[in-house]
Amino acid sequence: MDGDKIIKLDVNRKDFEEIYFSGNQGSLFFSPTTKSKTISTITVGLVLLITFCFKHNLNEESFGVLYFASFIFLLCAVYLSVSINKVSRWKKQVNGYLKSLENSKMYEIRFNDEIFNVNLNGQEELSKWEDFKYFESNNEFISLEGKFNYMFPRKSMSEKDYSLLKQVLKKNIKE
Repeated sequence: MDGDKIIKLDVNRKDFEEIYFSGNQGSLFFSPTTKSKTISTITVGLVLLITFCFKHNLNEESFGVLYFASFIFLLCAVYLSVSINKVSRWKKQVNGYLKSLENSKMYEIRFNDEIFNVNLNGQEELSKWEDFKYFESNNEFISLEGKFNYMFPRKSMSEKDYSLLKQVLKKNIKE
């Protein structure tokens, strides 16, 4: 590659939101992280409710079922609340990042054979190619994982720049 290549990104918050919040990712109860825990908690809650409704039919030895169902419900609720907290923190971080993008005057990617540099309003993050462990590209976005993690929507750059970035990533990031 001859010298530094520069890709200027056109920042549109909606383009980034479409990707970050696709597939209910921003939903507190039905995101991929919390969906199974929500369903488990509801199921155990229903079992507990049914057991509680029929407690007069239980003899003294069978009351352990009610206590056990209560314990399992409590356990499920705790795991669900931890997951909801995790999603809530992630969502807050993403919204903070999207807010910084809204106010950005400059967002560009600069790279050559040795380095990859992202500049957002004069705050530069410089990485060597070997700092990246993984990248993914599809019809919607390119994401990079490593020392810093990035996601660049396809809509935020020209088709020529998108295909150039894809080729450079394939060449420089060893999976």
